[in-house]
Amino acid sequence: MTCPWTWSSAGNFICTQRRLTHQVLAISRRFSTMPKVVVVGAGVVGLSTAIHIQKQRPSTQVTVVADKFEKQTTSHGAGGLFRPNLEHLLGVDPDTVTRWSHEGFNFYSKLAVSPEAAETGHMVMPGYVFSNTEIKNPLYKSVVFSFRQLSSEELEKLAVKYKFGYQVTTVITDCSRFMPWLMRKFKEQGGVVENKHVDNLEEFVGKYDVVVNCSGIHSRELVGDRSVYPIRGHLIRLKAPWIKYWVYTEDSAYFIPGYDSLAIGGVRQKDNYNLEIDPKDTAGILERCYKLWPSLQGAPVLSEWVDLRPHRDPLRLEKETMKFPKGSLNVVHNYGHGALGITLAWGTGKEASQLAVQCLSSSTSKL
Repeated sequence: MTCPWTWSSAGNFICTQRRLTHQVLAISRRFSTMPKVVVVGAGVVGLSTAIHIQKQRPSTQVTVVADKFEKQTTSHGAGGLFRPNLEHLLGVDPDTVTRWSHEGFNFYSKLAVSPEAAETGHMVMPGYVFSNTEIKNPLYKSVVFSFRQLSSEELEKLAVKYKFGYQVTTVITDCSRFMPWLMRKFKEQGGVVENKHVDNLEEFVGKYDVVVNCSGIHSRELVGDRSVYPIRGHLIRLKAPWIKYWVYTEDSAYFIPGYDSLAIGGVRQKDNYNLEIDPKDTAGILERCYKLWPSLQGAPVLSEWVDLRPHRDPLRLEKETMKFPKGSLNVVHNYGHGALGITLAWGTGKEASQLAVQCLSSSTSKL
């Protein structure tokens, strides 16, 4: 029998034969009077938040409700490059972003150097950032493994037409492996999963003590938040096993290796809801990336991915009490990460779980 997992005091998953199996624990929670929390959304933000709640309050029954899982989620197709920046997080305090970034990097980097790395999809990988404007003290400089500016001689050897270049060693998350891993860990801790579309949070009144809203772009309809909007993304995956590094530029041309493919991109199209592959976008991505890195020419195209990144200025991470005809509901919101979902999910998930625990404690104190 495979051994289930639990949390160590250091915050990592460890194996223990004394842990109840997922099936027994899930059944016991269904028939207990323990606090109940539902997380709406099964992307990387939702699952990370759910797992943090399990860690902070093991006596809580946590349920994830969503109509899209793993390959159907926006998170699954992401490039997974850990490179937090402030330009896509308007309205969020830089110190807060730095705290979230450190939380995420500490978690991902430990996985990347652990025996689980092949299963979780994490890799330590060097790469390059190229720009025609100097990048001074970017936020990620203090977070990643290393950051240094390239000399003019190094830029010449790399044969790139940019005035500035930076060598950065960071972590890449292959989400095709990470998302299934997160779901397994959630279930092994007794988490319950329900596949359904949520039209109104009112349906949870009287059933759950706290609702955590990680519904991303669906928050426009679910909670009437029209300030969250889509940024359409488009990635092409190539078979290019000779590429062992990543490259990012200021001209919408980049490539990021995964375990089985190389993701190249991309586009950032605000308020574009089109989920179909646009041949013009495909041609533009290939042209820009071939020009940036000629060795990519001839690499077979394996697949293409298009999805809508949920963006909000600022990212919404807060709690509120929502009033409905059936009664009130404690709600924690955690959405609007845009293109930084993978980077920030673990850090914002921890903070959202703390808010959820505060709501649970407040409810208990009133009994």
